[in-house]
Amino acid sequence: MDPSLSDDLRLIKATAERFAAERIAPGYMARETSARIDRALIREIGQLGLIAPEVPQHLGGLGLPSLTSGLIAEAIGHADLNVAYLQVLGSLNGKIIAEHASPALAEQWVPKIVAGEAVACLGLTEPRGGSDAANLALSARPDGNRYILKGEKSSISMADQSDVMVLFARTGAVDAKARGVSAFLVPMATPGITTQRYRDLGSHAIGRCSVFFDDVIIPAECRLAAEGAGFVQVMQGFDFSRALIGLQVLGAAQASLDESWAHIQERQAFGAPLSRNQGITFPLAEADTMIAAARQLCYHTLRLKDAGLPHTAEAAMCKWLAPKTAVDVIHQCLLTHGHYGWSLDLPHQQRLRDVMGLEIGDGTAQIMKMIIARERLTKGLH
Repeated sequence: MDPSLSDDLRLIKATAERFAAERIAPGYMARETSARIDRALIREIGQLGLIAPEVPQHLGGLGLPSLTSGLIAEAIGHADLNVAYLQVLGSLNGKIIAEHASPALAEQWVPKIVAGEAVACLGLTEPRGGSDAANLALSARPDGNRYILKGEKSSISMADQSDVMVLFARTGAVDAKARGVSAFLVPMATPGITTQRYRDLGSHAIGRCSVFFDDVIIPAECRLAAEGAGFVQVMQGFDFSRALIGLQVLGAAQASLDESWAHIQERQAFGAPLSRNQGITFPLAEADTMIAAARQLCYHTLRLKDAGLPHTAEAAMCKWLAPKTAVDVIHQCLLTHGHYGWSLDLPHQQRLRDVMGLEIGDGTAQIMKMIIARERLTKGLH
């Protein structure tokens, strides 16, 4: 237990860990087959205050520090990496809507997201853009007191399970790049919106989709903040979500590591437990060390955010280091279980596939290192 945590944070962490172990973990592997997250489970998570707890109380949240969401993402990630993504989406989108939507729009949607009554996805990536997030083609054409949306989003997590999308679209000229991007809050049931799910290697319970907008009409009130301000909004939000994703995947890696420590004490070879063999214990000791180090980096990043201090470079560090660490650790745990680990009956293979997706999603390691270098070089020039 981190001695620096307040009593409130310790309580919500314990609540998340207990609920995750009892209600979420038993269904982890079954959710891969169903390829969905049950809405009743999402509501239970919301009722416990485990979705976007940093949202202000007047919008249904608990008004707690951002670190709270990280502790929850880690606890739930230990049970099911995919269910933990609800926390990441809830916090990222809840913050954007709470800070940039009109009061009426925020009051309509944020309490539902926090309560688990609605799921919000993020519509940023496009087929031709990928990591070039400012290079958007999907257009939002003004038409009186409304906008007409036309184009495609790609690789959108939980799109076919979501009620609303925080959508980024081009309202300005193409050569305006980021300055021509605006944000909107678009109900997914709006006529003209269709989705097509990808066939992915992992994270089937979340799912990724292409989302098509065929002359979709939305009222101007759906715009978040001023025209041309959308890209700034999402980039600020990513500093938050990258730390949450780090803890989400570390939770999954810790689950495999916990199971591996138990396994080597129970498994006998050559008349002794595997735990007597340093060739077995040393890799797990290294894994424990790397998880602990990456975890503290994520906590530090969230504490910087809560203190109102710059944390863009640190968030990028979380996003490349934690998924790489998680992949390496889970792979080692799979090998530690020997031929049992190669079986589909054990969860290591599923965790490995699920975690690998987040080496790509929300920014690759190469993009994260570019961000870190830019931040350091810019500070050096001043």
